[in-house]
Amino acid sequence: MNVRRLVALAAGALLACGFAPLQWWPLAFLCPAVLMWLWQGAKPREAACLGFWFNTGTFAAGTYWLYVSIHIFGEAPVYVAALLMVALVAIMGLYHAALGYVVARWLPETGAVRWLVAVPAAWLLLEWWRGWFLSGFSWLSLGYSQTDTWLSRLAPIAGVYGISAVLLVCAGAVTAAVLGSGRTRIVAAVVFVIPWLAAAALGSVEWTHPSGPPVTVAVVQGSIPQDQKWLDSNKQTTLDLYQRLTETALGARLIVWPESAPPDLANELVSWITAVYREARTHHSALVFGVVRSSDDGKQYYNSVLALDDELTWYSKNHLVPFAEFFPVPSFVRSWLRLHSLPYSDFTRGGDEQPPLPAGGLKLGATICYEDAYGSSMIGVLRSADALVNVTNDAWFGHSSARHQHFQIARMRAMEAGRYLVRAANDGISGVIGPHGEVVARAPEFTPYVLKSTVTPRTGLPPYARVGNWPIVSLCAAALACGLGLRNYRTLRVSAAVPAGTPGAAN
Repeated sequence: MNVRRLVALAAGALLACGFAPLQWWPLAFLCPAVLMWLWQGAKPREAACLGFWFNTGTFAAGTYWLYVSIHIFGEAPVYVAALLMVALVAIMGLYHAALGYVVARWLPETGAVRWLVAVPAAWLLLEWWRGWFLSGFSWLSLGYSQTDTWLSRLAPIAGVYGISAVLLVCAGAVTAAVLGSGRTRIVAAVVFVIPWLAAAALGSVEWTHPSGPPVTVAVVQGSIPQDQKWLDSNKQTTLDLYQRLTETALGARLIVWPESAPPDLANELVSWITAVYREARTHHSALVFGVVRSSDDGKQYYNSVLALDDELTWYSKNHLVPFAEFFPVPSFVRSWLRLHSLPYSDFTRGGDEQPPLPAGGLKLGATICYEDAYGSSMIGVLRSADALVNVTNDAWFGHSSARHQHFQIARMRAMEAGRYLVRAANDGISGVIGPHGEVVARAPEFTPYVLKSTVTPRTGLPPYARVGNWPIVSLCAAALACGLGLRNYRTLRVSAAVPAGTPGAAN
């Protein structure tokens, strides 16, 4: 591997430090600027290699915790866990290899249009593409790194991809400042500063407004180790723990438990759930918790949230995780998975348009675990939801950075929606997040705990909640088309300026 590729790999790995828990946020535009600099003058094949090693570094350093989940808690053999980890990282690398090829082959070779328009647009479109193609993997989108900077104020307007776009333009501005002419550097400086000043000016803008009195909430964090969670011998101990912790939370208008908190099917726990519910009702508390359930015929399974208040309502997970909650493989592969002690039972996907859950005087837009990484999928429910709830079990990832990255994603969802978000995690990070992404309350990790706080229902739709990602995606598509057109226009001008018969004119 040559020096340029090593630099790309190192810059990509360093980019992972721009996200939680380290949150060295300037790296979110400085590291992409390094790759843009490396791409300058590179042939298409070399640019593809540079892009591959950059993204390989980012996802190897930023999602190493997948190995922990698959091998340690999923009990897969080392070689299987390593193979799946390498496969994901390689796919992410190939995305950026394709980007590098496009940059070198079809975009302007130099100048402000290349650095400030075309390359940022192409990069953003690729980031958006990987966030939904084949179920998508939107983890480590650049915009998430800015939850504690002025740029986070752009979330209600343009969402996480809008913030990513700004960061990429800033990266292009840094590149232009290093490689451009004097005039280009002036333009780059102005382009770099404007979005930060604009975001700072948005500090006093409220996109939503309170629609009711504050509601007391209690988040019950059971902190059950993942290797003990589904043991039959530990079932009653877990049920007793949640019942005991809930008793200390009674009186709160809303009590929330994590994903699949009771370690059995809801169908098998009817009497226990009924007893807990009755006790809560006598104290005027509503219960919301994650639980696995089966259909009446026992042929389908759902990862669900159950809300118990004046009525019983369900939300079932819509965005299932491939190779974790469903396995799109032939039957002979399923047999192989069984032999290797991997989970292989499929969940059934919940419906696309599920209404908010009425509980505790709130109308809760619910998500389960990784679903909160898909901001645009929540737009429909925001028309009637006045608060958000996410139940998750990040115990699958041990003490790794995954839980911090996931909490950062949840904060972005609260910003985009302009609503409070109640987050219940099995062993952390549980918390209450405000409509500006601020952490209102947070439970200690890895310990049984009852977190008490308040949330205020809010109404109104920020611009992003009205239109989603399409404006920023369309704008970037137009910018990329502009860059492609400029390259072709310049090529035609050069060809027209070369007299017929000149050696090389036909090339």
